[in-house]
Amino acid sequence: MLKLLLGALLRPPPTIDRPAADPGALEELGRRLATRSRARLGRSLAIREVDAGSCNGCELEIHALNNAVYDLERFGIRFVASPRHADVLLVTGPVTSNMQEALRRTYDSTPDPKWVVAVGDCAADGGIFRGSYAVTGGVDATVPVDLHLRGCPPTPEQLLAGLLALLEVTA
Repeated sequence: MLKLLLGALLRPPPTIDRPAADPGALEELGRRLATRSRARLGRSLAIREVDAGSCNGCELEIHALNNAVYDLERFGIRFVASPRHADVLLVTGPVTSNMQEALRRTYDSTPDPKWVVAVGDCAADGGIFRGSYAVTGGVDATVPVDLHLRGCPPTPEQLLAGLLALLEVTA
């Protein structure tokens, strides 16, 4: 047992390098998203993230949008704490029985015009949790969805491209 413990303490943790982001493409994508949101709404985009019962994989990618690599705030796009200030609801995970009413109330509290984005495979159709006694289904079983972003989890670039597509398509 001691040998196993010492081996675990002395060995470095297994890590991989982060994916290489193309700074030019990321900059253009962010600027296009900021320009389109200002043209569409007259101001910058406000996003409210709702975890409806996920494994937190999608949340990690969504939170990466605020880190030093992506820095979504530099484009004027921000995450808000209240659905009353949001334009977009990013919903992750399958909707659990315990979160169904909370998601419905959050949707009702968001002012028009509003968009709902189901982030990840689980939000689209329940994913690996489909059929569970605790899951009511994908997000569209509870509230209307404007965009499904597939992936387990989708990357930050896919999230930005999806938001841009949402603003361009629903014009």
